[in-house]
Amino acid sequence: MIGGLFLVYGVILTVTGLFDSAQEVQKAEGIRINLSTGIAMLVVGAAFLLWERLRPTDAPAPSDEEE
Repeated sequence: MIGGLFLVYGVILTVTGLFDSAQEVQKAEGIRINLSTGIAMLVVGAAFLLWERLRPTDAPAPSDEEE
């Protein structure tokens, strides 16, 4: 769930960062902060989702006792 949210917000920030105006970049001292933060969020979200796929939780072993 968290990985998916990171991906969604990462896409939003990346697209916003691609279309930032020169004035917005100047306000951030020449750094495209939306673009770099969006790319970082995409990487983190992908890492979370990859981790979830590679290490799924194991189901508990059934007990021998009857209840």
